[in-house]
Amino acid sequence: MTTEQPHYVGHRERLRARFLQSGLEGLADYEAIELLLTLAIPRRDVKPLAKTLLQRFGSIRGLLDAPPEELAEITGVGASVVVMIRLVRELAEVYLRQAVEGREFVGSPELMARLWRARMSRLRHEVFEVAYLDSGGRLMRDGIETVEEGSIGYAAVYPRRIIEAALRRGAASMVFAHNHPGGTPTPSEDDKAITRKLAQAASAVEIQVLDHLIVAGNEVFSFRLQGLL
Repeated sequence: MTTEQPHYVGHRERLRARFLQSGLEGLADYEAIELLLTLAIPRRDVKPLAKTLLQRFGSIRGLLDAPPEELAEITGVGASVVVMIRLVRELAEVYLRQAVEGREFVGSPELMARLWRARMSRLRHEVFEVAYLDSGGRLMRDGIETVEEGSIGYAAVYPRRIIEAALRRGAASMVFAHNHPGGTPTPSEDDKAITRKLAQAASAVEIQVLDHLIVAGNEVFSFRLQGLL
């Protein structure tokens, strides 16, 4: 006597086969989420949950950026799903950081924007970071430092401390980045003033400031591209 398999078993196998053949391009967004959920929920039809998550958070990016407490509010989302989504998001950040280490930044504002959009777009608090680059314009190993975190007062962003760190690392140039949670990426007068101050301090020791990026959600403002550096 044979036991009939649940209908979703064959569906999962077909989803996996389509993914292996065509990657994510072969799947709708809800199907990509569904396939991911099968890894955390092995014995349940997860298509309805995948559609619910996509509707609630608007996109795959929105889902990966979702705070754990908001995920946990959704019926059917247990601890294993919350952990898996956070793990995927953080693995993506590590992948991107390692992918750009040793690559040339000088001619690629897009690469810098991509990196900090991934690092900062989901944050709900302010962060000011510095990237240290070598003489070839490449990101140095472990070359990103968080200088200030929380509610940023620029009095706490000490140029001397940043310049000393750059000299200690042997950096030839730097890129600054910070975020405007819940706002726009348009720089404030304080943003412009601290950028000038840092650039002047760096220039005094022959270190170049290549850019200052401001991240707000999916938007990134580049001082360099806007002619402010």
